[in-house]
Amino acid sequence: MTAKQRPQSSPGDRELRLWRVGRALTVTFIAAVLVSAGVFYGLVYLLDVQEIDSTAKLDAKTLFDLVKLSFGVVAGAGALVALVVAYRRQRVDEAGAHREATRLHTERFTQAVEQLGSDSPAVRLGGVHALAGLADDAPDTSLRQTCIDVLCAYLQLPYTPDPGTDPAHQEEHHHYLALRKVRHTILRLIGDHYRRPQGTHRSWQGHDLDLTGVTIDGTMDFHDAVFSGGRLLFSSAVFSGGKVFFNSAEFSGADVSFDNAEFSGAHVSLDHAEFSGGNVSFFEAEFSGGNVSFFDAEFSGCSVSFDHATFSGARVYFNEATFSGDRVGFDHATFSAGGMSFDYAVFSGGFVSLDNTVFSGARVGFNEATFSGCSVGFGHATFSAGIVGFSEATFSGGMVAFGQARFSAGVVGFDQATFPGGLVAFIGATGPAPDGLLSAFPTSVYMSALLPAAWRIPNP
Repeated sequence: MTAKQRPQSSPGDRELRLWRVGRALTVTFIAAVLVSAGVFYGLVYLLDVQEIDSTAKLDAKTLFDLVKLSFGVVAGAGALVALVVAYRRQRVDEAGAHREATRLHTERFTQAVEQLGSDSPAVRLGGVHALAGLADDAPDTSLRQTCIDVLCAYLQLPYTPDPGTDPAHQEEHHHYLALRKVRHTILRLIGDHYRRPQGTHRSWQGHDLDLTGVTIDGTMDFHDAVFSGGRLLFSSAVFSGGKVFFNSAEFSGADVSFDNAEFSGAHVSLDHAEFSGGNVSFFEAEFSGGNVSFFDAEFSGCSVSFDHATFSGARVYFNEATFSGDRVGFDHATFSAGGMSFDYAVFSGGFVSLDNTVFSGARVGFNEATFSGCSVGFGHATFSAGIVGFSEATFSGGMVAFGQARFSAGVVGFDQATFPGGLVAFIGATGPAPDGLLSAFPTSVYMSALLPAAWRIPNP
């Protein structure tokens, strides 16, 4: 997945950009004259003054009024000068306050980073909380992003496995547990800050979160978190145990990447999560154990990719999920064990692509799923074992196509499936008919016309 780069503001963007005094005063006077003229002529128009007696002589009262008017103009000019000077002074004070806040932030940041690099786990833990507090109090978003990046970089440091509880390694084991506590504290703090509403104090929503290559071996709680824009990167991360929760999280316009991630024992839950816009990518991810659940998740205008992923033991659940538009892709994926379930899922529009996918032992189910105007493609897929089931599925529009698919074994079932306007095609498929396929359409002439000729001619 190609992540979109977001422009970041920098402290330099807050520097003063003031005009010179002469230029500022000139512009101010011109603006004042134009406004005054506009007001004067507007009043003349509203009072409907048609003409002025040009023969009237200048008396003392009129002269006195003109003198007062002259002094008023001078006073107004003085007020404008004072206003411009006060404005510039205020701007200078604000810039000075920002520079001072940035300087103090930098000093605290340096101290916190030194704590994070300490040999003492307790001091490191203090550095973690100090950096989180700095992110909360940062003068601008770029400095907050820097603090978040440093916490993520700590999690990306080389991971040393537990040496075990052998008495000979007792000290190393205790050190491992202490540093593990530091890592889990960072993950907990990140989850807490992404749950806070954007724009409020201590909210990190809208910022990038780069956990590339991180090893997750404990609980990480992102339930109800909101990722609005930005990037959430778990590329090449290793989920080796524990539980990761994204339950009811909202991904609105965010790019989420689990590319090359390894799921070897953890339980990752995205139940009830909402994805609107952006991309979710599991490109070349490996599922060798544990579970990944998208139960009742909603995908609207969001591209989901499991292209080139490998399923050799884990199970992935999309039960009751809703897909409205865009693409769900499993191109070139390999299912050798475990499997995937789309039972009761609803596909309205868009495309589910399983082109060139290899099924050699896993189970993939679309049982009682609903396809309305959505196409599902198994082009050039290979079925040598395993089961792909569409029991009691409903196809109201769209197509399920097995074009050029190769069958040597395995089961593809459409038991009690209904096709009110939908279409299933095995055009160009090779090999024997999958077990249970022909029995699903025993009297369907329409369906038989879309089967290879060898499948439609019974053996003598």
